[in-house]
Amino acid sequence: MADILFYVSLILIWMMLLYHMFLMQGGYHHFKTFEKVIPQWKKNMTDLPTVSVFIPAHNEEVVIEQTLKAMARLYYPKEKLEVIVINDNSSDRTGAIAALYADKYPFIKVIETEEQNKGKGKSSALNDALQRTESEVIVVYDADNTPERMAVWYLVMGLVNDPKAGAVVGKFRVTNAQATWLTKFINIETICFQWMAQAGRWSWFKVATIPGTNFAIRRSIMKELGGWDVKALAEDTELTVRVYDSGYHIRFFPAAITWEQEPETLSVWWKQRTRWARGNQYVVLKFLSQFFKLKRKRIIFDLFYFFFTYFLFFFGVIVSNALFIINLFYDIQLSVGNVALVLWGLAFLLFLAEVMITLSIEKTQMNRKNFFNVILMYFTYSQMWIVLVFYALVLETKRVMFRQEVRWYKTERFEKKRGDLQ
Repeated sequence: MADILFYVSLILIWMMLLYHMFLMQGGYHHFKTFEKVIPQWKKNMTDLPTVSVFIPAHNEEVVIEQTLKAMARLYYPKEKLEVIVINDNSSDRTGAIAALYADKYPFIKVIETEEQNKGKGKSSALNDALQRTESEVIVVYDADNTPERMAVWYLVMGLVNDPKAGAVVGKFRVTNAQATWLTKFINIETICFQWMAQAGRWSWFKVATIPGTNFAIRRSIMKELGGWDVKALAEDTELTVRVYDSGYHIRFFPAAITWEQEPETLSVWWKQRTRWARGNQYVVLKFLSQFFKLKRKRIIFDLFYFFFTYFLFFFGVIVSNALFIINLFYDIQLSVGNVALVLWGLAFLLFLAEVMITLSIEKTQMNRKNFFNVILMYFTYSQMWIVLVFYALVLETKRVMFRQEVRWYKTERFEKKRGDLQ
């Protein structure tokens, strides 16, 4: 029995590793080709749509000024642009700081969430702004984001030149990548997610996932879908499925770049990532149960990816680790000892190769320090994810069983040390 469990877990782990190798190849191809369309696309950027940039903000005084400095520098016709800070029940100086920028720049506005949406989380704040604006395109940025000057222009460029695109998502980079050991690992994770997962899935399957920030979506689609799901902790993933099911696709266009802050302490990271994991588990269970009702079966690639990541793959890792630990103290008659060591070693080398090749895309990240960071990351950060996903699954199971109300956790911000904007 132990051998069977081991082989099952081994198959699941290697399926994920090989799938990521497959995605990496597609991501690298996208990296080499995505800029080729820009010269032709620029010619169509004449009659531009109106754009509303939504910035949901709850107690963001530490970061909101840097964000609004970046918004003031955006390259887009100001008569067709409005930047809306959605001040959601803040008890600090968020509203006052935003008001100063609204006084200085006519295209920057501040709105307060109305009573039915106040203090209920990001989705409710975004729905509030959606009801009170009329622009053709909605762009969303988190309050800690400093988009590069051309970011919104490129997001809109993708929509203008791709009528079948319901949304366009850009690339994000880490502002505080060198702040702590944790942010160094998150920086590597972020790059790999974009070029392995996002670009790879777009290149092979024309599937991409809306992130929580740095994306543009057509207002008509948001109206058709009825806005954001206030029950979803991962409102971005949930929205992704509904956009595909409405007959559109989501284009990954990494020319649009934003810089964002990542957690610098383990406690903040744990709370943020637990919300992500629970949110994605909610989305998988919600839509897999409705699979036969979905109109567009292509989205099964995305649902399967998240199902495999948050259920099957982690089941395989947990089982294999458990068998290894138990076998140290009690002979469970595993007959695959030497084979296990060889396969474990090969898995580690494959992980190392995939990540280093992906980092080579961002040339500033390909260095000796990151090589050792990746090795350390495998034995620490990657293992932390295993515990976290299991913990998130326990919480999500309790929520479903006892019908608990979803509670939104706002990520704690840190003083920005990066003064220069891109």
